[in-house]
Amino acid sequence: MWESESDGRGGGRDLEPDKHDGLKTDGFERRDQSWFVSSDIPSDLLVKVGGVSFHLHKYPLLSRSGRMNRIIYESSRESEPSLVELDDLPGGPEAFELAAKFCYGIAVDLTASNISGLRCAAEYLEMTEDLEEGNLIFKTEAFLSYVVLSSWRDSIVVLKSCESLSPWAENLQIVRRCSESIAWKACANPRGIRWAYTGRPARSSSPRWNGDSKESSPSRSQPVPPDWWFEDVSILRIDHFVRVVTAIKVKGMRFELIGAAIMHYASKWLPGLTKEGAQGGEEPWNHQGGLHLIVAGTGSKDDLSSGQIREQRMVIESLISIIPPQKDCVSCSFLLRLLRLANMLKVAPALVTELEKRVGMQLEQATLPDLLIPSFHKSETLYDVDLVQRLLEHFLVQEQTESSSPGREPYPEKHSYEGNPRASGPNAKTRVARLLDSYLTEVSRDRNLSLTKFQVLAEALPESARTCDDGLYRAVDSYLKAHPALTEHERKRLCRVMDCQKLSIDACMHAAQNERLPLRVVVQVLFSEQVKISNAIASSSLKEAVESHYQPMISARKQLLEGTPQSFQEGWAAAKKDINTLKFELESMKAKYLELQNDMDNLQRQFEKMSSTKPSKQSSSPWSTGWKKLSKLTKMTGEAHEMGAPMPSTAAPEATKKGPRRWRNSIS
Repeated sequence: MWESESDGRGGGRDLEPDKHDGLKTDGFERRDQSWFVSSDIPSDLLVKVGGVSFHLHKYPLLSRSGRMNRIIYESSRESEPSLVELDDLPGGPEAFELAAKFCYGIAVDLTASNISGLRCAAEYLEMTEDLEEGNLIFKTEAFLSYVVLSSWRDSIVVLKSCESLSPWAENLQIVRRCSESIAWKACANPRGIRWAYTGRPARSSSPRWNGDSKESSPSRSQPVPPDWWFEDVSILRIDHFVRVVTAIKVKGMRFELIGAAIMHYASKWLPGLTKEGAQGGEEPWNHQGGLHLIVAGTGSKDDLSSGQIREQRMVIESLISIIPPQKDCVSCSFLLRLLRLANMLKVAPALVTELEKRVGMQLEQATLPDLLIPSFHKSETLYDVDLVQRLLEHFLVQEQTESSSPGREPYPEKHSYEGNPRASGPNAKTRVARLLDSYLTEVSRDRNLSLTKFQVLAEALPESARTCDDGLYRAVDSYLKAHPALTEHERKRLCRVMDCQKLSIDACMHAAQNERLPLRVVVQVLFSEQVKISNAIASSSLKEAVESHYQPMISARKQLLEGTPQSFQEGWAAAKKDINTLKFELESMKAKYLELQNDMDNLQRQFEKMSSTKPSKQSSSPWSTGWKKLSKLTKMTGEAHEMGAPMPSTAAPEATKKGPRRWRNSIS
């Protein structure tokens, strides 16, 4: 509380003090829209400020206000009493009331709520030290510097009150000083906080400014959360919020905390940004009525007045400009919802392009509901397919930039403020491919979607991004179902976006029975399955390991064949017959080889039995020696043939030289 001095000398433009020198008053009293001074001396000055009349005396104002000194001096020549209108006075009637009380020497309570208006009013009224020492400008400046700027809550309140004081508050550096004070306190170590802060109330969106109570200040045992300043700063107007965030960036706060504060502010000032209708944390989106829910949650542009449209457009443009450049500082879902609003409100194209690049940097984190952005411009399609195409291009450029910079340190694998992990490299491309397949399945139901746009979007990612084309097959089938008038050439062109060899067994079963697919595609599906079967049979050495896994595949393919047309069944039966014939011939050759081996063993045993009954002379005869060598050679040949090894080269000449004719005669 500051109390002004009642005695002082007036001055300005040689105006002599009048008979009211040493005026005594008991205070001010209000009657309807007029203020009167409780004094025995009638008033001789009428001041009108914003529809409120003040019946005052000239001398108290002349002694402290240079502006009033000039105005009264000029108006005193024309009429009596003098009439002064101050409609452009900053702070309005409330500020002038306090300034008038100060001039009359009445005690004035300076608070965070009235100090900014009173400081601007004092500057407007030119209440400087030249007129009297300790004038209103000096005392309001002292209160701002030593009381307001040292308090977190008072700095917030003063900055909030400056919204109606432009440009006076800017010119007097009140906004700058309060913004820097808030930034300094927000970047301070939370453990060292001793001032009271509002925090985040449970069910109230407006902060409580009765911070003198113990409940609003952190206790020593309770840790201070890093986002303790979000709720307080979010009540500021967007231009003041930008000033605070800019000052916080200069102080070096973590970028993920700055991004979280921006998201918190946007959820409060942009009603269309949040997903309405979600209960219990569940997403209200579905694939049948996704567009309806998006439009219902966003609100129609026609429901907003021109002033609201300009205000929200300014909020979006300002938020885009202050988002930190680091990746993952804000979630991809937030960026996509902000992009949806930006397109609806026709934000500046340069800022929209910048926002699209930010989405492309972390497109792998997106979800299908957020990607289903309606086409707000003149377009035949329900969804903005061209926008998604641009997002994919930005994503691929970012991936190529990261892969072509081997010397650059990779981005640290860390969690963002919201706890969303970051994916990179092939994993990111795989996630984007799955997201794109789901998006194609959804937008393919739009009958106005051209085949060219569908094909370009489906082929935007490289083939390595997909290990399985089941998602593409679902999108193609959905497009064929929604566009039954396609020609045979167009259907073939559409099916080129998928690879039949990457389809799973379930997708192959569905494709073989799908009448909407071209016959050539069905043949390719069946052929790829036949190749898979042939490869499985060729690896017969792994028969035991594969047998348990192969049986359910046989039954599945049997169901596949039963559902195919008659012509394909006949071709499949012929191929199956050829395979069975080859298997039969292989088994027959194995049986004949075993039979010959058995006959050879029997002949050898008979010969050994016969040779044991002959005299010892004959056992050492050349014929007997040759027979033993030939028998040994035959046995070695059989074993080598069974083991797959070549015959010994040294045994062949010996067998040729010694008694082959005798061998033939003996067995004849």
